[in-house]
Amino acid sequence: MTVALTRFRFRPRFRGIAWAAIGIGAALGVSTAALGLGGASLVAALVSSLAGVGLAAAYLASPAWRQAVHVDEQALEVTSAGVRRFRLPWRDIVRVIASPSTRTCFVDGGDPARSLLVPGDGASAPYDIDDRIALYDAILAHTPPDRVREVTLIETAKKELAAAEAAPASATDPEADVRP
Repeated sequence: MTVALTRFRFRPRFRGIAWAAIGIGAALGVSTAALGLGGASLVAALVSSLAGVGLAAAYLASPAWRQAVHVDEQALEVTSAGVRRFRLPWRDIVRVIASPSTRTCFVDGGDPARSLLVPGDGASAPYDIDDRIALYDAILAHTPPDRVREVTLIETAKKELAAAEAAPASATDPEADVRP
């Protein structure tokens, strides 16, 4: 499969909530002014209004949304504001845990700083990725099949992997306790 360099930008997952907070905060501020409240009530309402608008605007303007995933024939790369955070050659991928039903995948680069979650439907991630289905497909197309594990849900697979890694050697290797 030949794929030209492709870019997939991170996006805020909760845009609707942020815009609702801006709208409610603005409406609170306008209604407070229209009602002519005074003193402490006015100050409390305006501070609440500005806090809601400010926090939502900060979320929408976050530097996290300047991150992007780049895919080419040699590697997957994550950048932030054009600066490389990491580059992971396809051959260096430890494993990909993929959920075909939700189109979610976790790319394990061997270190959390070199790993990536591509959130699909219902995934617990604070971000979304533009054209995530195409990114999911590109990752699976470039990863050697013996390093891909398909699961129903990523969360279930993560718990199973954590339990397996935490298990003592004797639980997974019957010869581990044999002593000469």
